Amino acid sequence: MADSRVARLRLIRTPTIGPVTYRQLLARFGSAERAIEALPDLAARGGGKAPRIADAAAVEREIARVETLGARYLFVDDMDYPPLLAELDNAPAVMTIRGDTGLFARTSVAMVGARNASAAACRFARGLAVELGREGVVIVSGLARGLDTAAHLGSLATGTIGVIASGIDIAFPPENRALQDQVAEQGLLIAEQPPGSEPLARNFPHRNRVIAGLATGTVVVEAAPRSGSLITARLAAEAGRDVMAVPGSPLEPRAQGCNLLIREGATLVQSAADILETIRPIDPRMVRAPVSPFEERSGGEPGDAERRALTGLLGPVPVAIDELIRQSGLPPATVALILLELELAGRIERHAGGRVSLIQ
Repeated sequence: MADSRVARLRLIRTPTIGPVTYRQLLARFGSAERAIEALPDLAARGGGKAPRIADAAAVEREIARVETLGARYLFVDDMDYPPLLAELDNAPAVMTIRGDTGLFARTSVAMVGARNASAAACRFARGLAVELGREGVVIVSGLARGLDTAAHLGSLATGTIGVIASGIDIAFPPENRALQDQVAEQGLLIAEQPPGSEPLARNFPHRNRVIAGLATGTVVVEAAPRSGSLITARLAAEAGRDVMAVPGSPLEPRAQGCNLLIREGATLVQSAADILETIRPIDPRMVRAPVSPFEERSGGEPGDAERRALTGLLGPVPVAIDELIRQSGLPPATVALILLELELAGRIERHAGGRVSLIQ
C-alpha cells in the first residue's frame, strides 16, 4: 500500500493550496489522491491553469529527512492532532513534531514577550512558568530570545511546547540550539515549515497563530506596541481565547504594549493565581475533534451564472465569506466550492478572519 503521506504532502506543499483549501479538498473528495486528480478541472472552472503540484520525489526526500531527524508528521486529520488548534479555520494542515503529544491533553497557556526583555521581566516570566507548571499547566512559547527563553526554562521540568518559525532542524536564534533540543526531549517541539526552512520574517505570524491556537489563553509579559507578541495576543482574541497582560511602568517602553492591551480589554494579571483564575476550564479532550477521517461531500456543481455573480462581488479589498454568502444569496456550500476553484486558479487570496480578496 502506497504511503498516503506522499499524496497529502504533495497537496500541502503546493503553493496555491493553504490550510483552508487543503481541508476543503479532502472534505470534498475524501482522499488526497482523488483531490490531486480533480485539481486540473477545478482550476479550469475557476478560470486559470492547474496549480503545479509538488513533486512526489521531493516529498519522499522530505519524508526521509524528517525520519532521519527523529521527528514525525502530525496531519490535521490525525487523531492526536491538538483539538484546540484544530478549532482554527486555518489550523496547519501538517506539522513536524518531536516529543510528547500527550501534552496536548493538558491545560496550556501561551507566554510571550519581548526579545530584548528586561532582566526583571525574564525573572518574572520564569517564575510564572514554574508556578503554573506546579499546577499542571503546560507553557507554550516560541523559543525566541528573552521572554520565550525564560518561559521555556521555567517549564522544562513540568511541560513545555516550543513552536518555531523554521524547519524542525533549524535553531533560531542559534544560541538556543541546546534549549530547542531540550524542549524536544523533555516536552514537545513543533514546526509548520518543512525541514531546512530558514526562519523568514513572513513565517513568524504563522508561528504566532499556532502558539495562540494551542493555548487556552495567552499571557504577554513585556512587549513594545508593534511587537510580534501583540500579534499573538490579537490572534488569541480572534480565536476566542483569554488574553492576559502583565502591567508595567509607563516609563518603560517595553511595557507599553502590555499596558495598551489592558486598556483595550485584556485581563490584568500579576501572579500565577491571577492566570489560573482567568483561564476558562477548557478540557482539550472535550473540544470538537479534528475532521478525521475526511468524508467525501457531494453536491450540485455551480453554474457559470453563479460563478459570475460571486466573482463580481470580489475585489482587491478583503471581504468576509459570510458577507459574500449574504449578498450573493447562494448556498454556503456553493460559495465555498466557487472560492475553492478561484483559489486553485490563483485568482483569490485568503486572509485572516475568514476573508478573501481578488488578486489583481
